[in-house]
Amino acid sequence: MRPILMKGHERPLTFLKYNRDGDLLFSCAKDHTPTVWFADNGERLGTYRGHNGAVWSCDVSRDSMRLITGSADQTVKLWNVQTGAQLYTFNFGSPARSVDFAVGDKLAVITTDPFMDLTSAIHVKRIARDPTEQTEESVLVIKGPQGRINRAIWGPLNRTIISAGEDAVVRIWDSETGKLLRESDKESGHKKTITSFAKSADNSHFLTGSLDKSAKLWDTRTLTLIKTYVTERPVNAVAMSPLLDHVVLGGGQDASAVTTTDHRAGKFEAKFFDKILQEEIGGVKGHFGPINSLAFNPDGKSFSSGGEDGYVRLHHFDPDYFNIKI
Repeated sequence: MRPILMKGHERPLTFLKYNRDGDLLFSCAKDHTPTVWFADNGERLGTYRGHNGAVWSCDVSRDSMRLITGSADQTVKLWNVQTGAQLYTFNFGSPARSVDFAVGDKLAVITTDPFMDLTSAIHVKRIARDPTEQTEESVLVIKGPQGRINRAIWGPLNRTIISAGEDAVVRIWDSETGKLLRESDKESGHKKTITSFAKSADNSHFLTGSLDKSAKLWDTRTLTLIKTYVTERPVNAVAMSPLLDHVVLGGGQDASAVTTTDHRAGKFEAKFFDKILQEEIGGVKGHFGPINSLAFNPDGKSFSSGGEDGYVRLHHFDPDYFNIKI
């Protein structure tokens, strides 16, 4: 399995996202410029210029027409995927951390960081079909959890919003009223900051990765803990195969400690686990720094990883990957 190295970012990667067809890969980094690539050969298609801060996350609409990006410059921007034109800018009083389109692309959930005297918040925005009719107003604003909210995603049928972050608690909110419906159990839940989320293809369960060196699989409706995957380094990124029962964890030590270790000792590899048996089945090495994001192609035949080293590595699986036996 030879990776394709995609060099287009000058700063560490923060987020990777495939479109639904799996032919485009969007990458966000701390260098202000989200980039789109062809997902089969890693060729760079174009960039989205306009942010002037690190871009923390992005999402692409089901029809691959609209891109939404959240940035440390306190804005969330909507883009035309094809032309790279800015369609709209939502302004906030603090950095925007996570963005996620609802099923149907009529709503988006955005989380903003604590900043000055503002607490972190979850905002639901209505996304207009026609960008000229787009408005700034929030349909719902949820404030509450202390500390930064690293990710918020939509639950099944857009009825709920699932959020997690620095306080290590996974919360499920009612997306109509903003009422807190469920919280993860302190005992069985994560002990440190939750860094990343991955939904299953059918949205029946999801995976969280945490700095407590573990990833956990949860039931989306009941928030029951199903599985725990333990590794020996902080987890910055998680992904779930849509095809096989595999989960991938990526991480490494904190960026500040990177220069003190050899890249082999730094454990900068993507680790594959069997989803059911919780056993490690393999690893993919290559990054010269912690892995900050992972994404599976929707067809399950390739995956990509983005690192602190500024590279995106695109891996197409070999045929023998599909019959790994434990």
